[in-house]
Amino acid sequence: MSSSAIPATEVVIAADCWQAEASAESVVLRAIEAAATMIDADTGDAELAVMLTDDDGVRALNASYRGIDKPTNVLSFPAPQPDYQDACQDSGGAPQMLGDIAIAYQTVRREADDEGKPFADHLSHLAVHGFLHLVGYDHETDAEAETMESTERSILAGLGIPDPYADQDRVS
Repeated sequence: MSSSAIPATEVVIAADCWQAEASAESVVLRAIEAAATMIDADTGDAELAVMLTDDDGVRALNASYRGIDKPTNVLSFPAPQPDYQDACQDSGGAPQMLGDIAIAYQTVRREADDEGKPFADHLSHLAVHGFLHLVGYDHETDAEAETMESTERSILAGLGIPDPYADQDRVS
């Protein structure tokens, strides 16, 4: 297990539909904390934001930034990372910004229901998945996907959440 510290994480509830999941913010924070403590990246002096929004909000982001005009479950927007020493000198000790994560309620609810998974487990998985993208993980190649999925499995197992890939091939 890594000795990384936990990044400062702000959860913003941007859509009323999330009111149906009163524990959503704590679920996301718990998942990010678990991920940060298990990976080999120093995120203790970093910040990130998680926006809990709806399908319309994620669809707009997906269209604007990826050219894909449809909702998806989670989007990650890693912040550009300057050289660490330059950043420390330039920022005057201000926290490093990891980036932002957006999660769409309706898509997450539908997927959890379709897959027979507890909503909190699926939300945890997507928070972990989004966080891993912020710290450099990806799934563009089979090797990258296997590394990322293996890391997700380990983090989620530490939270008592079953393997999210047990019944599917890969996150796309």
